Amino acid sequence: MSELINGKTLDHLYPVRCDELNCFIKYLSHKAIDGKSVELERELMKLTSNVISRLFMSKRCSEKDGESDDITKIVTEIAEIVGKFNLSDYIWFCKNLDLQGFEKKSKDIRRRFDALLETIITDHLVTRKQETRESRDLLDILLHISEDESMEIKLTRENIKVFILDILVAGTDTSAISIEWALAELINHPNIMKKAVEEIDKVIGKNRLIQESDISNLPYLQAIVKESLRLHPTVPRIQRISKQDGTVGGYHIPANTTALINVWSLDRDPTHWERPFEFMPERFKGTQLDVRGQHFHLLPFGSGRRTCPGISLGLLMVHVTLGAMIQCFEWKEGENGNLATVDMEEGIGITLPKANPLVCVPVARLDPIPLLA
Repeated sequence: MSELINGKTLDHLYPVRCDELNCFIKYLSHKAIDGKSVELERELMKLTSNVISRLFMSKRCSEKDGESDDITKIVTEIAEIVGKFNLSDYIWFCKNLDLQGFEKKSKDIRRRFDALLETIITDHLVTRKQETRESRDLLDILLHISEDESMEIKLTRENIKVFILDILVAGTDTSAISIEWALAELINHPNIMKKAVEEIDKVIGKNRLIQESDISNLPYLQAIVKESLRLHPTVPRIQRISKQDGTVGGYHIPANTTALINVWSLDRDPTHWERPFEFMPERFKGTQLDVRGQHFHLLPFGSGRRTCPGISLGLLMVHVTLGAMIQCFEWKEGENGNLATVDMEEGIGITLPKANPLVCVPVARLDPIPLLA
């Protein structure tokens, strides 16, 4: 948190995020010109994967250069296997039996990812010796920390690999899913969409694209993101292990007990939320409620020492991407743009995706290409 994803580092790597957003808006603009539909979950996944991959390794996941393409495949495979039901986890006499082949597949994924990261790290080390320059990505920063003999805790190469894996897996689909849910809610609530667009036009105008620095001046957009994260937390439950015996709600909780916090239920608790099942961004108007773990009935990123370390990066991506999408385009639901509403059924998984991916036809409300200059 202090060295890797702090404000200074995020500012230094702002051009990467800006470049990927511009590429995404250009892609949507071409689709709008052709009148073709877009499966937004897939395209948003490409956007977030490219951003995180470039932040860490200066490589785009969507590039077909072998390495970058392998990164995308490995991250997808990890997300799939983590979300599957493992019989050996629940039936004690099966714990040493790989009945479903998950252990074999996990070892294969680890071997491939390890070999891939070894190549990338070696290339970075060679480049660092040949060039005298500031860190160009987060892997450079990690390698610099690992070489610092004054560090209290030595950062090993294995630590670096695991950290990169954690961020790639945790930071790609979560941001993409958050944007997809928010846009789906706006399509189903055209009056709220209209207010959001009016705010953006008033604050930013129609002569430039929304930027990250504009977010603080767009309180209604912030409220929309908060309300979407309340109704559709990308991680619907938080898992923790108790460090010592304790009592919660009259129940004795022994040490080393796995506890599951039902974030989805807290977000819909009528004790804390008026009309909890309705999408109402106005509920955040004039309040100090935020999503950073200080209010225990709104915990999309967790709380305390184990809160999501990428919260600042994630919120920047969600706000600016959603803002750009509604600033530049109107959205017509369905393959042909002929559906009246979006199906809001929830899918099953360790994250909370839509059961049916959002497919829309973008219609340009202003020409975005000149705004990207």
